Amino acid sequence: MTNEQALVIVDAANVVGSVPDGWWRDRGGAAERLRDSLVPYAADGLPGHPGPVEVVLVVEGAARDVASVPGVRVESAPGSGDDLIAGLVAGWAAGPDADRDCVVVTADRGLRQRVGAYGARCAGPRTVRPLPPSRGA
Repeated sequence: MTNEQALVIVDAANVVGSVPDGWWRDRGGAAERLRDSLVPYAADGLPGHPGPVEVVLVVEGAARDVASVPGVRVESAPGSGDDLIAGLVAGWAAGPDADRDCVVVTADRGLRQRVGAYGARCAGPRTVRPLPPSRGA
């Protein structure tokens, strides 16, 4: 990794959907909660990527109206969130900041292959989302 901030792109639908906590009843609210939980990562970084990092949350569908907050830029996909993420990574790879790391947070295998072709690294949803409390523990 270079000394420049890593670019961290989070697949909101995939990360929110990784925890069965009722997110489907309020997709916009779930995306807002995820956005807010990402704010500390902007300053503190991710494992292997010390802060500060640039955090981009990609939202789609019913979560399209989620706004950016200090520390987390929200990008609303007009269609597929995966297509927007792949486009952001392609822009990073072809742009002047290609020497900094790009990490895409998703468990989507197809998306991982798409962004990996541009040199992005991938991390799973647990990287930015704690596991739900254990039942029966």
